[in-house]
Amino acid sequence: MKEFVISEVKAESAILVGLITEAQNEAKTKEYLDELEFLADTAGAVTVKRFTQKVNGPSAVTYVGKGKLEEIKAYIEQCEDNEEPIGMVIFDDELSAKQLRNIEAALQVKILDRTSLILDIFAMRAQTANAKTQVELAQYRYMLPRLQRLWTHLERQGGGSGGAGGGKGGSVGLRGPGETQLEMDRRIILNRMSLLKERLAEIDKQKRTQRQNRGKMVRVALVGYTNVGKSTLLNLLSKSDVFAENKLFATLDTTVRKVVVSNLPFLLADTVGFIRKLPTDLVESFKSTLDETREADLLVHVVDVSHPDFEEQIEVVNRTLCDLGCADKPQILIFNKMDTYTFTPKDPNDLTPAGKENMPLTELMQTWMARAAGTTEARHPGAGAVSDVIFISARQKQNIDELRELLYTRVRELHVQKYPYNDFLYQEYSPDGEPV
Repeated sequence: MKEFVISEVKAESAILVGLITEAQNEAKTKEYLDELEFLADTAGAVTVKRFTQKVNGPSAVTYVGKGKLEEIKAYIEQCEDNEEPIGMVIFDDELSAKQLRNIEAALQVKILDRTSLILDIFAMRAQTANAKTQVELAQYRYMLPRLQRLWTHLERQGGGSGGAGGGKGGSVGLRGPGETQLEMDRRIILNRMSLLKERLAEIDKQKRTQRQNRGKMVRVALVGYTNVGKSTLLNLLSKSDVFAENKLFATLDTTVRKVVVSNLPFLLADTVGFIRKLPTDLVESFKSTLDETREADLLVHVVDVSHPDFEEQIEVVNRTLCDLGCADKPQILIFNKMDTYTFTPKDPNDLTPAGKENMPLTELMQTWMARAAGTTEARHPGAGAVSDVIFISARQKQNIDELRELLYTRVRELHVQKYPYNDFLYQEYSPDGEPV
């Protein structure tokens, strides 16, 4: 049943396939395939070739056209002749059961899509019982509509009561109402999913109890796209040693640490990163992991400013926050990795309008700070209630003191509102001896 998921991390060679459509131009497709290659690398596969096709939309039968499928098949056969076999073909969009069946029949290699690749990484990264349960539930949700292709040789069982005269209508040992293998698997999976949901409900109850026992402290959640540096920032602020790596979905389990800035303690949570084209079922399965986000008093939205398309990543995160019902929470927008930001200076003789790639960091900083200081309409679409913007480098520890001051100011405001009679760790005094 777990045919869709790579069970072991092997250095298998992979081919990536994407489509160029009216809604997704060539530059966008290249960016998506770059991300898909990063996902494949995280899962342990090596990309050797990319295929793209300009079409109006994906084919309902084979995703790509017949000619492109033959071209991919010819390349796979060529690699086999050179004793460099292709391990898998990965498609950039989610494939239906029909598409999977037809593509596998044509190419005769392992077929994966973006969703199954993300699920495999999730299965590899899951450490706690909560995360493992959620991953298993997400895998079953993915497999349930695709069961048909697993048992094509056992689709029908020779059941039935047979004829009146001699029982000629059924196979020996299989007479009766009968049940196909497909039906049995579907029933088993549905039962297993019910069990997993009950287990998740128990875990959620335990986690709610844990959250209630955390005392009178403001909760801050780090949110953002995957691989933007949330775990590195958590390690820096909390002086902890949470696993951080330059891979997608390095963090899958929610980590909560107590942070003390000056006389103010608060809780800082590291959450799973978001990604484009994330299926709704997957978000649904990981809702308990995202409870820290839903119950947070303040969201710290971390952005990788060195990424060429970071604005779209901001929109993806904001859309996901809207789906979770967290869009109205106050936010601090942190642009991380400013040390790796690059731009292309514009030629003075070039009269074409300057693009994002021609904007120096100083100009970018001024632009975003002006947006945050303006009205909601003037901000980036879907940016939520952003109150502050700051540019840092967590790895190089640039502007970290300014970040701590900003966090202290915002968390203190929330702390006084939420716990008006709660004392801080100690009282601060001005040079005149007056309490601050």
